[in-house]
Parts: sequence; structure tokens; C-alpha cells
Amino acid sequence: MSTPVNTEHFWMPFSANRQFKSKPRLLVAAEGMHYTTDDGRQILDGTAGLWCVNAGHGHARIVGAIQQQAARMDFAPTFQMGHPLAFEAASKLVSIAPEGMNRVFFCNDGSEGVDTALKIALAYHRVRGDGIRHRLIGRERGYHGVGFGGISVGGIAGNRKHFGPALPAVDHLRHPLNIARNAFSRGLPEHGAEMADELEQRLLALHDPSSVAAVIVEPLQGSTGVILPPKGYLQKLRAICDKYGILLIFDEVITGFGRLGTAFAADYFGVIPDMIVCAKGLTNAAVPMGAVIVKQAIHDAFMSAAPENTIEFFHGYTYSAHPLACSAAIATIDVYQEEKLFDRAAAHASHFEQAAHSLQGLPYVKDIRNLGLVCGIELESIPGKAGTRAFDVFLRCFWEKGVLIRTTGDIIALSPPLVITPAQIDHLFGAIADVLKTQ
Repeated sequence: MSTPVNTEHFWMPFSANRQFKSKPRLLVAAEGMHYTTDDGRQILDGTAGLWCVNAGHGHARIVGAIQQQAARMDFAPTFQMGHPLAFEAASKLVSIAPEGMNRVFFCNDGSEGVDTALKIALAYHRVRGDGIRHRLIGRERGYHGVGFGGISVGGIAGNRKHFGPALPAVDHLRHPLNIARNAFSRGLPEHGAEMADELEQRLLALHDPSSVAAVIVEPLQGSTGVILPPKGYLQKLRAICDKYGILLIFDEVITGFGRLGTAFAADYFGVIPDMIVCAKGLTNAAVPMGAVIVKQAIHDAFMSAAPENTIEFFHGYTYSAHPLACSAAIATIDVYQEEKLFDRAAAHASHFEQAAHSLQGLPYVKDIRNLGLVCGIELESIPGKAGTRAFDVFLRCFWEKGVLIRTTGDIIALSPPLVITPAQIDHLFGAIADVLKTQ
């Protein structure tokens, strides 16, 4: 029997608090591919926590690095001071970043990373004497965290509607999901690259390209149900931004660190943005940390514009490059490289795809979308009860099958740790299939 937990005082994030507290789902330990619940059950982690525990839970190398650093030095400021691990972590991150992206600004999570990148973009144009560029362009159904900058460029109605006006001068591209043309695509959809053209033909024509500072997109939209870019789509965005002097920001909080079998989605697609926002897998989620990786020219513009011995960029966080986070990041990147986890993810992607698409034809399965070790399974909604069907699958997978999945609306989203085995892939999708067959 588990010890009762007082759930009264914690206001849970992005959760149906009343539903949860009526029958709590509590995790008390984790190792490798599994969580342990408060009643002693093993739960296969099909979501890498929240898209973040890429190297598996409780990795000894990462845990040891954090423990040793906590005993050595718990905290050091990085405002007008420094500590060696901050510079080592930045160098380690640059070593796996796309070519030419070699300056790193540390923060604490993806939300802070997005706000940081947006501020860099706006300030970059200003320090270059091009301050008229004040407009930001995001994308519908995009998720860029929960800061006011992130919800402004993000395109999720529920994340915006309660909070009134956020940033001004923001517009949005339409998302490229087109189930009618691309249902059950294996990998990148064949149709829809032309959706990128509306950046130039609609938004830039409307607003004047000389007013636009940056475009921010997730290479693969994860939080709203695994929306994949059609073939050639990201390449078109890059070309349009280059044509008009607009910065292109990739939000790789989800796709970074091996999710597609490469260090970053930028590598997978062969498209180098001007900035990459990353977090989650940066430290294997063992300590909160985020980062913005920028091209050197962007960094150097700030250095050149400011007088000597003055602050070049008035931005930062108390915990930027926290010693424990830096130690976790260094150890995590070492684990990725030494254990070849990105290669392992790439090697298992085909099996993952086959297992995902084995669900086609089961009751209520409307579409399946996959890339790398990411999968979205879209279900038909119950009329008048959007999200209920997928959430019921989530509950039954947890309680009956010992499998953790994630849902967004009526879409099941899967993103397991990169250490998953073929047998565990089969178990994950088999559990979902069993539940769907009896819905």
C-alpha cells in the first residue's frame, strides 16, 4: 500500500487538477525506460518524461556529475562573474551545433529561451541601425513556451485567450497540416511545401518585409500533435528569410538532442537557422536548463555596437549557466556522444515507424504521423467532447497497460527515450492497440 499524499496545496500546471486529485497518478522513482508508481507498478515511459529524458532515466554518469558539483560549488553568479563550467558547457554544446552557430546564451528552460531569442532578434536589428524591424512572425498551432513572448508568437488559442494582449506587432503563418492530402504519411509529407510561400505572398506583402525582425518556427510542431513540415517547406522559409534580411529562429526544444536521429533538426533537414532555442534534452532534464545558440555574426554585432567596458546586452537570469545545470549538460552531451544515442535513434526509426503505422485501420484512428522517434496518432473526436477519447486512452494505458503516453486534444503524441529497444517499441504500440480495439 502506498502512503497517502496530501494533494491539496499544489496547483498543477497544464493539468485537470480536480480530475487528477480524484485519483492521483503518482511517480516515485525512475530508471532507464521505466517509472515506478507509488503502488509499485512499472510504467514504460513513452514520452521521455515531457520530450526531455532522451538518455533514459537516472543515468549514472549524469547523476554523478550533478552530485559531485553540488558538493563542490552549489551556485556562482554569471553577472560580471563566471565559473569554468559555464564556458565548458557552452563549448560542449557548440561542438554538436550546426556549423557557424558558435555563441551560446544560457537560460533555464525553453520558455526563457524563446523570450531570449526574440529579444536578441529585436535588439540585433536595432544595434545595426535597422530598428524599424519590430515585427515577429510565428505559426498557428505553434508552441513556444508560456512566457509572454512565447504565447505571442505561439499559435495555441488556449494558451493565449485568458491573458489579454501580449506582444504587439505579431502575425502567424498557417500551419502545414493537411490530413486530406497527407494522411498516414510515413515520414515527411509529400504535399504542402507551397504553404511556406505565404510568408512572402501574404504576410510580407501585408506588413512590408523591412518591418519584420524574425520568423520563429518549430521544425517539427510537437505539442499540438506532431505536425511535420512537408518536403522542401523549411528550405523555402530559409530562402525567403535570406531574401529579405529576416532572422530565422528554430525552436528545437523538442527536436534537439537526437529526437530525429541527429543532434538537431537543423542537421536532419539541412537548413541552418540564425538561432536555435534548445532545452529539455540538453541536460536530460536532470536539472532545468535552456540555451539559445546563435551565429557569430549576431553576437559580434552586439560586441561592436557597445562602447568598451559596457554591458552589450541587457538580459539574463539569476540561474543562467547554473553550475549544477552546466555539469548536467556536459555529462549529458558526453553520454550522447560516447553511447552514440543519436545513431541509435536513427537506427530504430524504421521499426518505430512500422510499429506506429500498424495502428492504421484500428477504431477511430484518423491519421498517423511520424518522423525519427516521434509519432502523432490522431483520433476521431467524440461529437461535443473534443479530447475525451484520447484522454481515455491515456488513462487506460496508464492504469491497465503500464504505459505512459501523452495527449493533446484527440491526438496521442509519443516521444520515448532514445534508449528504447525494438521490443519496448512493440510493447508501447501494442498497448495502445489493445486499448483502441476496446474503445
